[in-house]
Amino acid sequence: MKALILHADHLLTMDAENTIIANGAVMVGSDGRIAATGTAPDLMARHPGVPVRRLKDRLLMPGLINAHAHSGLLRGTAEGLPVWDWLQQHIDPMHRVVSAEEAEIASRLCYAEALLSGTTTMVDMWRHMDGSARAAADLGIRAVLVPYVAEHPEHDYFETLDANEALIQRWHGGADGRIQVWVGLEHMFYATPQAWERCAEMSRRYEVGFHTHSNESRFDVEETVRRYGMRPVQALEAFGLLDAHKVLLAHCVWLSDDEIDILRRRQVGVAHNPVSNMKLASGAAPVEALLACGIAVGLGTDGEKENNNLDMFEEMKTASLLAKLSKLDAAALDAWSVCRMATIGGARSLGLDTQTGSIETGKMADLIALRTDTPRMTPLLGGAGGNLHHNLVHAVQGGDVDMTMVAGRIVVDGGQLLSGDLRETIALANEAVPELFRRRADWLRNHGSANALHRDPAAV
Repeated sequence: MKALILHADHLLTMDAENTIIANGAVMVGSDGRIAATGTAPDLMARHPGVPVRRLKDRLLMPGLINAHAHSGLLRGTAEGLPVWDWLQQHIDPMHRVVSAEEAEIASRLCYAEALLSGTTTMVDMWRHMDGSARAAADLGIRAVLVPYVAEHPEHDYFETLDANEALIQRWHGGADGRIQVWVGLEHMFYATPQAWERCAEMSRRYEVGFHTHSNESRFDVEETVRRYGMRPVQALEAFGLLDAHKVLLAHCVWLSDDEIDILRRRQVGVAHNPVSNMKLASGAAPVEALLACGIAVGLGTDGEKENNNLDMFEEMKTASLLAKLSKLDAAALDAWSVCRMATIGGARSLGLDTQTGSIETGKMADLIALRTDTPRMTPLLGGAGGNLHHNLVHAVQGGDVDMTMVAGRIVVDGGQLLSGDLRETIALANEAVPELFRRRADWLRNHGSANALHRDPAAV
C-alpha cells in the first residue's frame, strides 16, 4: 500500500469540535492510517511526492459504524408482528435449520450492502461465524463478530459458548486487526446462571466485549421482573454480566432512571436501533437522556429482516425523527448528535474510538466519500453555520456513497464494490433461500410455532 492524499471539496472530521475543512484533504499512510489532515494546498505543499486523488464534488467523512446488526436472508418475509411473536413464528425456527453455507452467503450479502452504503465497521450477531469472518476478511469491512449464543436446554439451536470461544481463538485480531470476536448472548432468558458466569469470565480472560439484547420491549421488562424480581439492566448487573471486559447492549428502549444510572456507572455502551424499534412496535429509546448522562450511544440497523435494509443514513434520519415525534419537540436529537452517534459515538460504544470513528492523525483510514452533486445535497453550505450536517442526517441516502475505504484500502469506488462479486453473491442468496424456507416450513409443521419462552416462562 502506498501513501495517498485524498482531496475533497469538504472534509468532515467528526473530531471533538465537529471540524469542517473546505477544500480539505487527508493523507493516508502506507500503513493504512491517517498520516495528516488539513487543507489540500497545505498537505500537498508539505508532501510533494505523495500522489493526490481529487474527489471533485465530494464530501469526505469518517465511515459509518453499525453498532448492532444481524446477517440474514429473511428480508421482507417476516412482517407485521411484535418482537416476541415475530421471534416465535419466523426467527427462532430459521435458527434451527440454517446451514453454515447459507449463513456465510448471508454475511457476504450484508457486508457488501453495508460497504456500498458507507458503513466501514459493523457489529454482526449471527450464526456459523467462521463464514462471517471469511466474508469480512475478503470484502474488507471492519467487523465485530458476535455469535448468537444460547446456553439453555430449551434453546439448543443457537451457537454455544464453546463455539464462541473457539471463534475468538481462531479469528480475534484477524485480517490485519480488522476482525474482533466478542462474547455474545441472544438474551439473558436464553441462558443458565452457569452460562451467565462463563460469558463474563470469557470476556475478561480474552479481553473482548460482551454483547446482548436488553430492554427491547415491554414484554422483556415484564418477564424479567416476573422471573427475577428486577428489571433487565438490574438483573444483568446482579448476575455479573456487566462485569465483562466491555459491554454493549442493543435497544434499551424501556429503561428506568435506575437502569440508566447503572449504564452510566458501569460505562456500558448502547446500540440504538430506531427503524427496528418502530417496525416491531417496541417503542422509542430515551436517547437524549442517555447522551446527557455521558453514556456512549451508537446507531444500529438491526437485521435485514427487522429493518429491510442496512442503510445507516436512513437510520440517522429515523433516529432524529423518532426522537422529535416521541417527545413532540422539533429540536430533539439535533443533527450533530446524530452524526456523532453514527461515527465517533458508535466507535466509543464499542471501545474503538482510539482506532476509528473520526478523521484524526493516527487513526485507521476508515473513510467514505459522498456525492455532493445531487439534488439531495443541494444547496450545500459549508462551514460552522452551514447545512452540511442537516443534509447528511435528513437528505443523504446510502446510494450517494461514491467511495468507501477501510484501513487505507478502497473497497468501493464509483459506487461499485471492488472487493467481491456482488452479482454472484446475490445469485447465491436467491438460490439458497427456497431450500432454507422449505426446511423451516417442515420444522414448523412437525413442531408447531410455540417458542419455549411462551410454552414455559418459568425462571431458568
